[in-house]
Amino acid sequence: MNATQTDMIRKHLESGKAITALVALDRYGIFRLAARIKDLRDEGYLIHCENVKLPNGKRIGKYRLV
Repeated sequence: MNATQTDMIRKHLESGKAITALVALDRYGIFRLAARIKDLRDEGYLIHCENVKLPNGKRIGKYRLV
């Protein structure tokens, strides 16, 4: 059975690793990480978002389970 995008993100976070949109796209082909994070929050998961500054000056969200 194929895992859903939300399942893939949940397993990644439960393994103790943080995730960014860049990682989600590269590893899982997921374009809408923030939407999947919202789905997990709606299921009751406590997820913290930290703003991270990239070397090019742009900022992205880095998510991890609380």
